[in-house]
Amino acid sequence: MILGVIGGSACSRKAYSLAEEVGREVARRGHALICGGLGGVMEAACKGAKDQGGTTIGILPSSQISTANPYVDFPVATGMGLARNLIVVLTARALIAVDGRYGTLSEIAYASQLGVPLVGLCTWKIRAPMIQVRTPEEAVEKAVEMAEKRGKLERRGPG
Repeated sequence: MILGVIGGSACSRKAYSLAEEVGREVARRGHALICGGLGGVMEAACKGAKDQGGTTIGILPSSQISTANPYVDFPVATGMGLARNLIVVLTARALIAVDGRYGTLSEIAYASQLGVPLVGLCTWKIRAPMIQVRTPEEAVEKAVEMAEKRGKLERRGPG
């Protein structure tokens, strides 16, 4: 399964550490990680996943794959700017928001509108269908649980 990690390209040391641990946990559980492919939270999550032998995908805002952080296995150059956030949201089976600014908020809004399961770790406190958690382990556990439930509902279909 592909899990998304969203968050700012600049972040505090605390947010970087949390995102790195989220990435480790995603990989420990055998899942691939998708993100925006740049620095900050995205780099930290990819670094953590790579530390555990995981697979990382970066959906880049620019048309140059060279803009990807060094921990991205599969850089996807879109040339779409912030519009690439929608690709991250639609590809992930569930999203984990760590810290973040307005770009992260746009991804939270897309996820809310599109019914993509969403977990928040030290991020925006808004009224959205987002479960707030306290630890990286809990974030990944809830994301996986919600993604699996989403998959069952999609297979069953309407009604």
